[in-house]
Amino acid sequence: MENILKYYQFSAFKKDESGIFSGNEISYSILNDTHFLIFEKEKEIFNLYVTRYTFKKDIGINKPEIIETLVNNYDKSKPEHRIILKQYFQ
Repeated sequence: MENILKYYQFSAFKKDESGIFSGNEISYSILNDTHFLIFEKEKEIFNLYVTRYTFKKDIGINKPEIIETLVNNYDKSKPEHRIILKQYFQ
């Protein structure tokens, strides 16, 4: 998973304080000024979301304006999971 996070330039993990991600650790990658991909780390499980925030500094602190679950229990060995992630960076 570490290689995926580095390749797509995800941030370091930090504790969610917004309550949206149940206080789990989150890491984000910037798609544009207001849209971000977020990996939520829940023990050994990674969930992937696409979100919209007005400001990057709001991630993990305030609730997103929009949040959509893309993949529950992301598994890099599954092609369909890799395709979902890759499509956002094309």
